[in-house]
Amino acid sequence: MKERAQRWFEELRDRICAAFEAIEEEGRGGPAGRFERKAWKRPPEDGSDAGGGEMSIMRGRVFEKVGVNVSTVYGRFAPEFARTVPGAQEDPRFWASGISVVAHMRNPFAPAAHMNTRHIVTARSWFGGGADLTPTAAPDAQDTAAFHGALKAACDRSDPEYYRKFKQWCDEYFYLPHRGEARGAGGIFFDWLESGDWEKDFAFAQAVGMAFLDIYPQIIRRRMDMPFGEADRLKQLERRGRYVEFNLLYDRGTQFGLKTGGNAEAILMSLPPEARWP
Repeated sequence: MKERAQRWFEELRDRICAAFEAIEEEGRGGPAGRFERKAWKRPPEDGSDAGGGEMSIMRGRVFEKVGVNVSTVYGRFAPEFARTVPGAQEDPRFWASGISVVAHMRNPFAPAAHMNTRHIVTARSWFGGGADLTPTAAPDAQDTAAFHGALKAACDRSDPEYYRKFKQWCDEYFYLPHRGEARGAGGIFFDWLESGDWEKDFAFAQAVGMAFLDIYPQIIRRRMDMPFGEADRLKQLERRGRYVEFNLLYDRGTQFGLKTGGNAEAILMSLPPEARWP
């Protein structure tokens, strides 16, 4: 099961990278971007293998910065962190594999987006992840409806209650309490998914990834060539500042990666290339 999950995350990485490079080919102005891959190893524990991952980063004429990273790491949680992870109180050993995607676009009217899915095994075994859309100009109703519609369809194929539950979880999770505002247009978020049917849970994690791969390129293509001015760019940079605040203060994936000895460069790839605070 671990091997199947790991292979899927790597396959999905390859599909997403290919789709994004195809969009770069369609863009205007300047050379088309290409993903550059960089492997990393997790610091060994007691001299033993602790896993690692591979970063795929592209900077181009459509994507100002996009990262599609995969990792598979294992070892033992530090005692203070083990208390916060299901199943780790009984046994601090863990195995975790997943994919993380964050896209920051050049055109302010093309929304940023995030998607990740992961499989974690301790004394328990579960899936987590989600996807959300973050407009940096005025939110577009068509984009929001299309994005949520794709995720709802993925949810409905597994359980008719998933979309309502996971949308609400996303709305509550991707929220900046110190600002009193949502990070973006939402999506779905789920964690600790262990229904008792591993195949069903794995199929749902796959469906979320494929829904993102289907709908987000459609949204980009609608928006990537829209004209914009300096005021739009400044608004985009300010919205990116909110993105930075959330990821550094509240994001679980950032905290998990840093507290398990992950690669800091890969963990912080989600941060935009430029941001602004007024």
